Amino acid sequence: MCCDLSFLNQTEILEIIFPIAYSFYKEDSPSKANIHYIEVEPKIRIGCGFWVKEKSYPSILYFGGNGETVGDYDEIALFYNKIGINFFMADYRGYGMSNGKPTVFNTLNDSHIIFKEFKKIIKKDFNSNIFIMGRSLGSMPALEIVFHHQNDVSGLIIESGRANNLRKIWCYLKASEREILLDEKNCLLNEMKIKQIKKPTLIIHGQMDNMVDPEEGKKLFENSGVEDKEIFIIPHADHNTIIGMDKYFPKIEEFVKKHS
Repeated sequence: MCCDLSFLNQTEILEIIFPIAYSFYKEDSPSKANIHYIEVEPKIRIGCGFWVKEKSYPSILYFGGNGETVGDYDEIALFYNKIGINFFMADYRGYGMSNGKPTVFNTLNDSHIIFKEFKKIIKKDFNSNIFIMGRSLGSMPALEIVFHHQNDVSGLIIESGRANNLRKIWCYLKASEREILLDEKNCLLNEMKIKQIKKPTLIIHGQMDNMVDPEEGKKLFENSGVEDKEIFIIPHADHNTIIGMDKYFPKIEEFVKKHS
């Protein structure tokens, strides 16, 4: 980042953005995935799970919501495997198997290191098609990766993401701090990054999402700078019941196959 984001390190803000690490304790369930630890700085490791079905399948690098960890995804990951996708999920600092404490800055910075290490895994003998996906909070690191590494990915999927990814904490900020976030030169907001992304993009949002208004997803779609883009509003789905083989996974399968 080219600007000082220390004002985002207020306790009240961190508790909202990263509740598992700051607001409440969540005991992580053991995962059946292949576990990988990625060192993002000395003595700080991010726990990741990789559910592999076939090395010939394309892979998704996934960042979850602010109340989710790798241990929550054993069953969900199998649906990705069934539609021909290997699924790699990275936690945040202080989540699940990871140590340290997350901030907005180190979460964005960590995403670059995680992506670099994930590419090393894929280069061994996996299908070279990599898709980046972020759900809710995960839209931030997902867009950060694709914004900076477009030539290395096949596509971007954003689920339940915000155009203004810091809207929830807007009331805690001074006018001068908001100006920093709104400055397009800094490209800190999702809606700014997505303008410059030229990779195929799929936006998914629940029609009845009462945590992240569907208008946020629509705004991401409108701001997307690529012609090959699609928005899928799932009827009757809310923020946390969006998963469903009948609509959700077929759309992801279609998108990944089209761009692999």
